[in-house]
Amino acid sequence: MERYICIHGHFYQPPRENPWLEAVEPQDSASPYHDWNARITEECYAPNALSHILDEEGRTVEIVNNYARISFDFGPTLLAWLERNAHEVTTAILQADRESQTRYAGHGSAIAQAYTHMILPLASRRDKWTQVVWGVQDFAHRFGRLPEGMWLPETAVDLETLEILAAHGIRFTILAPHQAMRVRKIGTSRWEDVTGGKVDPTTAYLLHLPSGRTINLFFYHEPISHAVAFEGLLANGEEFARRLLSGFSAAKEGAQLVHIATDGETYGHHHRFGDMALAYALHTIESSGLARLTNYGEYLEKHPPEHEVEIFENTSWSCAHGVERWKSDCGCNTGMHPGWNQKWREPLREALDWLRDSLVTPFEVSAGELLRDPWKARDDYIHVLLNRSVEFVDSWLHNHAARPLSREEKVTVLKLLELQRHAMLMYTSDAWFFDDLSGIETIQVLRHAGRVLQLAQETLQKDLEPGFLERLEKAKSNIASYGDGRKIYEEFVRPAVVDLEKLVAHYAVSSLFESYPQQARVYCYIVDREDLRVFQAGEVRLAVGRVHVRSEITWESGQYSFGVLHFGDHNLNATVRRFQGEEAYEAMVEGIVGPFQRADFPEVIRCMDSHFQGKRYSLHSLFKEEQRRILERILEVTLAEAEASYRHIYEHYAPLMNFLHDLGIPLPREFQAAAEFVLNRSLRRALESEAFNPTEIHSILEEIRKRKVPLDTAPLALAAQQVIERMAEQFLEDPANLSLLQEFASAVELIHSLPFQVNLWRAQNLYYHALKTVYPGFRRKAVEGDTKAQVWIEQFTSLGRKLAVRVE
Repeated sequence: MERYICIHGHFYQPPRENPWLEAVEPQDSASPYHDWNARITEECYAPNALSHILDEEGRTVEIVNNYARISFDFGPTLLAWLERNAHEVTTAILQADRESQTRYAGHGSAIAQAYTHMILPLASRRDKWTQVVWGVQDFAHRFGRLPEGMWLPETAVDLETLEILAAHGIRFTILAPHQAMRVRKIGTSRWEDVTGGKVDPTTAYLLHLPSGRTINLFFYHEPISHAVAFEGLLANGEEFARRLLSGFSAAKEGAQLVHIATDGETYGHHHRFGDMALAYALHTIESSGLARLTNYGEYLEKHPPEHEVEIFENTSWSCAHGVERWKSDCGCNTGMHPGWNQKWREPLREALDWLRDSLVTPFEVSAGELLRDPWKARDDYIHVLLNRSVEFVDSWLHNHAARPLSREEKVTVLKLLELQRHAMLMYTSDAWFFDDLSGIETIQVLRHAGRVLQLAQETLQKDLEPGFLERLEKAKSNIASYGDGRKIYEEFVRPAVVDLEKLVAHYAVSSLFESYPQQARVYCYIVDREDLRVFQAGEVRLAVGRVHVRSEITWESGQYSFGVLHFGDHNLNATVRRFQGEEAYEAMVEGIVGPFQRADFPEVIRCMDSHFQGKRYSLHSLFKEEQRRILERILEVTLAEAEASYRHIYEHYAPLMNFLHDLGIPLPREFQAAAEFVLNRSLRRALESEAFNPTEIHSILEEIRKRKVPLDTAPLALAAQQVIERMAEQFLEDPANLSLLQEFASAVELIHSLPFQVNLWRAQNLYYHALKTVYPGFRRKAVEGDTKAQVWIEQFTSLGRKLAVRVE
């Protein structure tokens, strides 16, 4: 009997980018990380690229790339984010696919994914087609080959979707066992009922489609998959391996494939150190010889299906009611909010469907005047998403245009295609998955809808917002303060809408706090500064200027003038308008600067209002990232004053606090608050200091212990992690420097004394790299009698013990 094991990880995050800025803004719920993508990368995507295999004493003995030995799919929008923000992780993923082709007879372990993770059975045929086209082309662009398989979001399936997969050369997909209806041996007529998940998951199946095409299906082992995801199986890598091996049947002859499928985030994000359990299980299975690791492509080549299957359409892996979770109050939810309902799902989908359908004919008519085939252009637009250089986009437009296009017409085409992109992004499945309409995932899709509405108004002269909000109002939140979909839209979407004027307002305000180059990239816009004049009168500052701004996405552009008056702190007024010509601009500058130089600030404001005649902007108008950065600068003085006050209380009353401590009397809340503030700030400052001082840190820790001060552990742990990583990097740059090695070792020793856990994963990785590349040379010298090398070996080995990395 041939025994094969395949573990599939579905790695995915919903698109989190601000639809107008094409960047992920800070998400406080992911603290201390910038956003959820960053947090999950740190907890899952990066660790799986460098996963540690431990010995019986808990020491790292090997670091491996899990992706090279499992089957996996990555969401295209997530891979795009990783490429921009964690390039080394992307490199490891692509390298793993290349390694797996060598390992698995030329079959790469990566498979594609439908582009925006919409529930395909609920999508229009046209959207299904584009989702598959974009998924295939994005995969080919990144992995350098066409995909053999494609993951269906939530494994939601219907025959039309499978027809489209087969039409694009997809050989297989993966489903849940309960999605199989009946099977029969190929060449026979008798069907066997396998409803209720009774299908044999240890083999591949062939599905005959109505068109005459075929596609292969794999049904994963549900009990083991469930144990991995929800039953704590990843707590022990050895037990994980045993459970996988238990999936084989001694009674069955021939080849068997035990394969499981879960969210990839299971391995590290949902279950801490899950990546290590995975690495250990894979290592155990391979080294024992009890089964052979494979992927789906290789298994299909070696063991083509002997049975055919029919499926239940409109089913998925995460809804017991088919695909109702994404359109109705079916009862499926996270279980975290008993008493809540999900009746909001139906009107949310109806509102989005209405918006999508209302734009089909107007899009065809408007785009049809400029493009040879609007829908073919939409399918091909994926290449623009992958290469937005002016040269490429211009060539792309030339290839698709029905005739030579003016610059304004090119802008219109790009806006129409962006409308279509966001009309698909607004169907990202997560919007319906969770418990309430006010969740960040649902707000995200409403923002994509908001971008669609804006572009429809600009390109099609269609004001669809009233009709959309009328329908969205029927979706009721479980949280009384949020009310309904209309209120949520007005609170979270409408203020986020960006146009060129708002972009210039952001630039104008932030230019008082940071120095921009002559040409600056502000998110997905290029701002060319044509003039900037800054004046100061005491603490009050005035900036007037003129810029040309252009969107890198739609090529929309404009020339604007602006004025900003800053009274200090957070008090700021800004105004923006379209550039009215050189003469009007100079008159504005003269009219505003004159009163400013006389310190007649009311007159300055009156002149600004008179010239700009538009909306006023303030720090509220800044995009979230810069808003926080500027407010931090403004708060520096205030916080320094607060810290000085707390520190005065703490130091002045220290003797009394010591006396109370000796008597065993709890500190009054006022003293406790001062101690907590001062000691947390002192510890964080000491950890972040370039001049790392273990003695000072130990002294602060002793005070913390004595005062029983609660610690703000998340930012402190991150600060400690960063200092260790900095020292590891410095050592690796100059590994022969014994003092750097000793400083690194003393810092690690100190980290172990902290009253909270610090992530040493990256420091261990850097040490392991030195172990494999630097250590052998020093070892040879030490054996030859080099005393300096012998000291280095002793220190390096000691550091390995502290980092829990085994040195042979």
